[in-house]
Amino acid sequence: MPAVSIRNFAALIKDAACAAGFDLSGIAPVSDSAELRHFPQWIAAGHAGEMKYLESRDEHGELKRASLSRVAPWARSVVVCAVNYNTAQPYSIQLSDTTRGWISRYAWSREDYHDLVLRRLRQVEDAIKRAAMNDPALITRSYVDTGPIVERVFAKYAGVGWIGKNTCIINQKKGSWLFLGVILTSLDLAPDLPAPDRCGTCTRCIEACPTDAIIAPYQLDSNKCISYLTIEKRGAIPPDLREGIGRHVFGCDICQDVCPWNRKAPASEDNEFQPRPNLVNPALDWLAEMLPEEFRQVFHKSPIRRTKHSGLRRNAAIAMGNSGNRRFLPQLQQLTNDPDAAVADAARWAVQRLTN
Repeated sequence: MPAVSIRNFAALIKDAACAAGFDLSGIAPVSDSAELRHFPQWIAAGHAGEMKYLESRDEHGELKRASLSRVAPWARSVVVCAVNYNTAQPYSIQLSDTTRGWISRYAWSREDYHDLVLRRLRQVEDAIKRAAMNDPALITRSYVDTGPIVERVFAKYAGVGWIGKNTCIINQKKGSWLFLGVILTSLDLAPDLPAPDRCGTCTRCIEACPTDAIIAPYQLDSNKCISYLTIEKRGAIPPDLREGIGRHVFGCDICQDVCPWNRKAPASEDNEFQPRPNLVNPALDWLAEMLPEEFRQVFHKSPIRRTKHSGLRRNAAIAMGNSGNRRFLPQLQQLTNDPDAAVADAARWAVQRLTN
């Protein structure tokens, strides 16, 4: 039996989350919400693109992420923790140097955020186990984008923030620069109240998206999203979407950059989230010519590894084409003969764009 009453467990968990370095925490029920019921329709419409892991199914052929009961029937509550990763650096929409590209701010630090957040989450999980006197009947599981669960939906119902029209979690005081982690537990805890939607009539994120990826309020088509295109998409990027990518080489922050709730978003002073200077606005010619060994060394433990060496160079070539800077032409012309087909294709497109 737990060493503290179930009634006091919520307070204990939130204290542990704060002690572990989380800025926000809350408890959500495991019941299927309207957002989760919509998930199969989103998948069926093809909006997940090539991210097949989102389509994982159970033995009955049902989507795992559409219902927590399918993957964790023992779970009674979901603890959601969030940490602010915003730093005092310019937004992507403020970048004027045409020789440089843009990496999403979540990937600026030296270590992958999955590992950073999971370490803190483990501290909270350990606190729960200690409070329960290591009861063998207690079950917990911690995830940071690694489990079959739609974290932002549970973050909403845990009161951490509302789901914005750009589909990101937004907190009234912290903004949307938030990493989420969840702990599934067999403890039946009283849930917090859902966060109210405060987007109102604002549509700035929808209007600012260069590729029209936000097809309707609260609906994202990953196939058009710059983050998806520059990180998850393998091979050639559709030509009609390349111009909209601009000089983004890994991820995209535009819909968050323009969000009014981020105007006064506090900057984290946590050393773990401070940026490496050469990643804030990386030189495009450096990225395009990067060799595999340098890629492995520079981006060791970085989420940028996800785009792979080929993808990063492909993205850099496209960014060069969108730069309007003809100084890149000699380098791009050489890249048109690159042994990597995706890089060569992107370089040919970039040469044509700059010469036209």
